[in-house]
Amino acid sequence: MERPAPQRRWWWTLPAVSAAQLLVVLDGTIVNIALPSAQSALGMSDANRQWAITAYALAFGGLLLIGGRISGALGHRRAFVVGLVGFAVASALGGAAVAPGMFFGARALQGVFAALLAPAGLSLLTMTFTESRERGRAFGVFAAVGAAGSALGLVAGGLLTEYASWRWCLYVNVPVALLAVLGTTFVPPDRPDRPVRGGGRLDIAGALLSATGFAAVVYAFNEAEPLGWTAPKVLALLAGGVLLLAVFAAVEVRAPRPLLPMRVLLHRARAGAFLSITLMFVAMFGFYLFMSYYTQTVLGYSPVRAGLTLIINALAALLGSTLIAGRLHGRVAPAALILPGLLAAAAGMFVLTRLAPQSTDILRLHLVPALVLTGLGLGCVMPPTASLATADLHRNDVGAASAAYNAVQQLGAALGAALLNTIAASATASHLASAPDATPTAASVHGYTTALTVGFGILLAAACVAAGCGAPARRQGRGSTSR
Repeated sequence: MERPAPQRRWWWTLPAVSAAQLLVVLDGTIVNIALPSAQSALGMSDANRQWAITAYALAFGGLLLIGGRISGALGHRRAFVVGLVGFAVASALGGAAVAPGMFFGARALQGVFAALLAPAGLSLLTMTFTESRERGRAFGVFAAVGAAGSALGLVAGGLLTEYASWRWCLYVNVPVALLAVLGTTFVPPDRPDRPVRGGGRLDIAGALLSATGFAAVVYAFNEAEPLGWTAPKVLALLAGGVLLLAVFAAVEVRAPRPLLPMRVLLHRARAGAFLSITLMFVAMFGFYLFMSYYTQTVLGYSPVRAGLTLIINALAALLGSTLIAGRLHGRVAPAALILPGLLAAAAGMFVLTRLAPQSTDILRLHLVPALVLTGLGLGCVMPPTASLATADLHRNDVGAASAAYNAVQQLGAALGAALLNTIAASATASHLASAPDATPTAASVHGYTTALTVGFGILLAAACVAAGCGAPARRQGRGSTSR
């Protein structure tokens, strides 16, 4: 049994881990805004500019499970520091890029270190805060940063690109990472995982299968947006990725020390939490995409104003995760937070399905209610699902569970952006074909509302999953993580 750290030191873990979480989430969106300027400065072609986004997503999503295992083997605090320093160096290289290849390589390197940083941070949080009330507050803040990070990325990207340089969208990570490194000097140390008999070596087969399988699936989702879901390349990537992941699951059952022990996934409430957060990210990342497109292309907002509009969602997520989920953690069953949160987000999505080209007072009657409801919903869902993902586990399994939780979010985000964008584009084209007198704006709005209707359905499906898997989920109290 590890001796508890002094309480005054516990809370240094939270700002350090939250800063790391902000870096990981922020970089999923901040570069999107800067990409046109970076493309012009570095001479990227239209065909290869997508690698600025895809390189990060592939490295991050493909290496998460390996990162979780390495985090446990090194010790989560040590892995966390390595991840922070590596992420800062990769960001500096990206900001100083003089050619497309250097920029894409730096983005991939950011993803590599993010894959170590994300599970190490969540593992530190899990093992530091075990008392129910403190755990609730900590996970509430952690989830608020994660929920708000994408919206903040759009705002920060717009402001830095407009008033400084696109390079600062990468340079800004360096001081944040270094401050987080300084904060880790106060974080209680942890021991590396003790290897089980015959299982001290890395699960090489599992590492290769998981990395290639996840990377293939994420790449397929990214390619589905420009090529379409029936393109041979997309179908081949999807089939290959699913097959590799199926073989990975078969290998993990027999491995002496697997990257992802099946016992992590076969817990009913934990599996429900993984599935719920995956479906929520599918819907919400499509939602963020359409909010960006709709406010800029239909309403004529500037990128900065569009990003500032999304701050409403970020603030609502902050309130939901800290004042609601954080305070109720341990007092109610996790399902009592997850289910209402999903329904609130679904209600917010439904508000936007009522948009029409001739809608009036759009900000007050449609955007603000939708942004508030989806933000509150996301804020109520993320803390209990993050806590459930790592609850009641032996310390050797915490890194793997943390990595899996981040991996399903990555898959959900990639799938949501590609799936809902494809649906919107198809609905727009169909509307123009069936109604030749329709304006491009009317067709675009029809496409957005069709895709958001699908997002609404996905959130309802997630609510059904949460309701079905919530029965055995007990309240989480002291000592929810086995040492």
